[in-house]
Amino acid sequence: MSSAKLKLLVAPAAAVALVWGCVSVSGGGKTAEGIPLGASGPHAVQPLPDRPRFGKAISEADLAAWNIDIRTSDGQGLPAGRGSVAEGKRIYEAQCIACHGADAKGGAVYGTMVGGIGSFKGSPRVLTPGSMYPYAPILFDYVSRSMPMDRPQTMSANEVYAVSAYLLNLNGLIPADAVMDAQSMPRVQMPNRDGFLIDDRPDTKAVRCMTNCK
Repeated sequence: MSSAKLKLLVAPAAAVALVWGCVSVSGGGKTAEGIPLGASGPHAVQPLPDRPRFGKAISEADLAAWNIDIRTSDGQGLPAGRGSVAEGKRIYEAQCIACHGADAKGGAVYGTMVGGIGSFKGSPRVLTPGSMYPYAPILFDYVSRSMPMDRPQTMSANEVYAVSAYLLNLNGLIPADAVMDAQSMPRVQMPNRDGFLIDDRPDTKAVRCMTNCK
């Protein structure tokens, strides 16, 4: 048989074998070595969503627990509640004295939180809420976020107002019968209120560029 005729016979045979192989795979079965073959066939195609579906919508109630920031210059964001100096003393002695010491004069972990007013004009500087903070609501914001150290954000708004009132009183900034709340706290005049300068150097701010940026 000529080689041309042989090629004509081999080509159809190879095509038949290829088709039979596909049919065999699509219906399952095994290879010559006995290895099971996977089966394939028509399957449902899931339609793609018209947009990504990541997570779920968040509600205002979900955000409330995270929305604790306070604008300290005027107290915007301070929560409802109130606390007196006397209440703050009791709370301080129960939850704060171990780290900050009696009368907030320094303890095993932290230094004093009382005094130092006017020390920023000389050396050494004594850093306390009374000597450093320009606005009283900073004290509420810090205590609310960070204290007690082993259980941060567990104090109620009333407790934080009370502890803040106690510390402000120890620094001689409010009287012993004072009560702190969202209205009274921003009105406390802090000694270092005018001790800060606005940093207006060009490299401290940037303007957002959305088009034709260079």
